[in-house]
Amino acid sequence: MNIFSQSATVILKCSVLRTISLDPWNWFSIECISNEDVDDGDTVTDFMAQERERGITIQSAAVTFDWKGYRVNLIDTPGHVDFTLEVERCLRVLDGAVAVFDASAGVEAQTLTVWRQADKYKIPRICFLNKMDKTGASFNYAVESIREKLKAKPLLLQLPIGEAKTFKGVVDVVSKEKLLWNSSSVDGKDFERKPLLEMSDPKLLKETTEARNALIEQVADLDDEFADLVLGEFSENFDLIPAEKLQTAIHRVTLAQTAVPVLCGSALKNKGVQPLLDAITMYLPSPEERNYEFLQWYKDDLCALAFKVLHDKQRGPLVFLRIYSGLIKPQLAIHNINGNCTERISRLLLPFADQHVEIPSLTAGNIALTVGLKHTATGDTIVSSKSSALAAARRAGREGGKKHGQNSEAERLLLAGVEIPEPVFFCTIEPPSVAKQPDLDHALKCLQREDPSLKVRLDPDSGQTVLCGMGELHIEIIHDRIKREYGLETYLGPLQVAYRETILNSVCASDTLDRTLGDKRHLVTVELEAKPIETSSVMPVIEYAEGVSEDILKASQEAIENGIHSACLQGPLLGSPIQDVAITLHSLIIHPGTSSTMISACVSRCVQKVLKKADKQVLEPLMNLEVTVTRDYLSPVLADLAQRRGNIQEIQTRQDNRVVIGFVPLAEIMGYSTVLRTLTSGSATFAVELSHYQAMNPQDQSTLLNRRSGLT
Repeated sequence: MNIFSQSATVILKCSVLRTISLDPWNWFSIECISNEDVDDGDTVTDFMAQERERGITIQSAAVTFDWKGYRVNLIDTPGHVDFTLEVERCLRVLDGAVAVFDASAGVEAQTLTVWRQADKYKIPRICFLNKMDKTGASFNYAVESIREKLKAKPLLLQLPIGEAKTFKGVVDVVSKEKLLWNSSSVDGKDFERKPLLEMSDPKLLKETTEARNALIEQVADLDDEFADLVLGEFSENFDLIPAEKLQTAIHRVTLAQTAVPVLCGSALKNKGVQPLLDAITMYLPSPEERNYEFLQWYKDDLCALAFKVLHDKQRGPLVFLRIYSGLIKPQLAIHNINGNCTERISRLLLPFADQHVEIPSLTAGNIALTVGLKHTATGDTIVSSKSSALAAARRAGREGGKKHGQNSEAERLLLAGVEIPEPVFFCTIEPPSVAKQPDLDHALKCLQREDPSLKVRLDPDSGQTVLCGMGELHIEIIHDRIKREYGLETYLGPLQVAYRETILNSVCASDTLDRTLGDKRHLVTVELEAKPIETSSVMPVIEYAEGVSEDILKASQEAIENGIHSACLQGPLLGSPIQDVAITLHSLIIHPGTSSTMISACVSRCVQKVLKKADKQVLEPLMNLEVTVTRDYLSPVLADLAQRRGNIQEIQTRQDNRVVIGFVPLAEIMGYSTVLRTLTSGSATFAVELSHYQAMNPQDQSTLLNRRSGLT
């Protein structure tokens, strides 16, 4: 898909979002008109072998180019739920976004997830209804799904000329012009723009006039300045309102996020892409229009956010930076606030997917690719020096004191990060031989730095390396990358679900640890209580009874909490993490000279004892499931979901298809794609995402425990 634009920051993606960044500097030009597309498996931004084989985006990729005098930084992000962190960390650095929908499906399951992520970061958006030439495409259905499911107010800036096989162009509602693409044009460059005339297009002109009047009324309701203009000069005839005035008002409404402009087209042959890029430059914000509060604290000093790290075999770590203020040059020493370290940028590159252009400097509003930052990770804040960071912190502290009486808000903005979701799948991974274990460790270390949602841990009982990921596809891709990029033939164990555990009643226990090491005696006595809590909490809630000495707490609180946290990492039933539990320390007696390690060990042992005494419950991950299936295959799909302990919430109608929405335990949908293909002759599709953890019923829990212990 050939998408270009201006310069702020935007996202675009099929049924989700991708990313673009726009800023008004035009000093460097890249020729990026290309004939590659998803359907041929050679998209510019999908350069990984796995992406081209599967026809999907796995890693976000950045492209910088110019469009009609504007610099554009585009970031292509994945649409699959397993790679949602890629979207999250790119959204953090965006100024604006383009949500790309399948016109035959409208809002889909993952669309809702990414839309909520964009809401979280307050990103202004444009909607692009793609695949208007696809069988079953419906402009009205897609618009209605945006209105109903996303609770957004769509502003129809275009109308399609035909749908499905008859789609040949679009009508510009604002200027009342039609854009027709030459049917023989492969790359979409050959199109003509004509004004709508009463003589040649009476029906289309009438529809467009009605749509334009409705658009004007919508915008007037949302923008007071435009409303005054409409009610004053042009109340008698809306046709006289200049297109420029309407476009300016739409720009303000888009920035205020009170409505979303909607455009349509077909990216396969680039029909509608040029007006989409014009709309991006016209309606989405430039970096200067985005109000980042922390910029006032840095003045003109450098402030940038590292939002992605790639590992290159020749260059080492490549760090993507969004520059918010200041200037970056090669050989510049920078300070990493999060890591509290100073590093030097050896080279500065402008990203173009997997090809990069070396440049002498880069200013605010741009996305840079840096070489030489060995300790910088995703979410780190980069400034010019430690003194600059301290000065900004002082300004933020003064501002925070005026507004909130504390500087916690300022601190959060200074150390902006990305929330890493918890993995739901895990499996063991083994190298071909013991001699290759260091190579595997190195590969996993590099991949973890690139992808923070990938977790690697060592099983304390078996000594095996365990991969923890967001889904089957996620782990499959990691396994494939280790083979292709690092030349290691690794072996994966069976996929297992990441269960969690909790307790059902309050229990007290005490423990004493008495050890003599050398000539020093270590003596600790602990009494504590564990109880369930109603609010969901992944980490244990730690409380202290009034009888616990403040002096002891002051000296040993860190050791106590380390002991509690380590004990809650492995529950007594499955060795899964404990959640939704409060630990209250009632008594702690420490012999003088006792080390903090011994205090942690005693507390940890006592927590394990109290958890074993309590009534225990296994929690399993419950997934939101959405299956799109034709009416003919609905019955077998529902029967299969019933066998998988599925809970159907509703069945919606989408064109000629049925959409089954419900909840299914994660353990029951491993390998579901193969089964669904067999049941429906390959005609159905499905999407899943983690909803929450729920308690297993006693029978299922007993079956799981017996299976894990080898009894069944």
